Amino acid sequence: MTFINRTILITGGNSGIGQALAEALQAKGNRIIITGRKQDSLQATLKRNPAMAGYTLDVTNKDAVAIFCAKVLTEHPDLDTIILNAGIMEAEDYTVDPVSLDVAERTIATNLVAPIRLAAALLPHLQSRSQATIITVSSGLAFVPKAANPTYCATKAAIHSWTQSLRYQLRDSSVSVHEIVPPQVATDLTPGQSQIAAAIPLKDFTDEVMEILSRGEVPDEVLVSRVNFLRNAEVENRYAETFGTVNG
Repeated sequence: MTFINRTILITGGNSGIGQALAEALQAKGNRIIITGRKQDSLQATLKRNPAMAGYTLDVTNKDAVAIFCAKVLTEHPDLDTIILNAGIMEAEDYTVDPVSLDVAERTIATNLVAPIRLAAALLPHLQSRSQATIITVSSGLAFVPKAANPTYCATKAAIHSWTQSLRYQLRDSSVSVHEIVPPQVATDLTPGQSQIAAAIPLKDFTDEVMEILSRGEVPDEVLVSRVNFLRNAEVENRYAETFGTVNG
């Protein structure tokens, strides 16, 4: 498998990890399609990368997703790779009365339902290709949760589990399934996150992911070295200690 001369769709490619991967993969000779919910940041990304194609898309809008999938396959029939990256991370407080479920419902719709819906819509096309790939984006917090963001962590744990099942179901097809598992990356996913000293710089994260994706045999889980602290906490019998560290 190689990620060269492919046609790659990246949801949430207008900012953060999605944007960085879009630009890095384009530099490798791939044709890149991005989506973004915010028109201004999407257009700014496309202006900086005129070879990219872009679509404004709210991934939580079921009807909009159906229209988008039909349109993107019509306009890009050689699509063979999708990176399900769009996501949100917001804090929740279950100690208040009443507890608001707005964040939980929005997070589940964006981080879990949307990638499942997009994959389901595009899988028939991908299976018609001689070589295709689905890449999900979970989080190190899927393995050790941050208590301030319970639904975010839960959706990422669910995406990890769903990816494993999808990979198994598609094992005899032309579609390979991989999972990028980021640690805390210096992006604007949450307020102030890009300034946190402990966050891995976005370029360092992207460079390490691209090195892994450039290997002749890409692993099921794309793990940069920084995320192993979270990913391996349980198997290394240090889960409680790691949970305490994550939650301060």
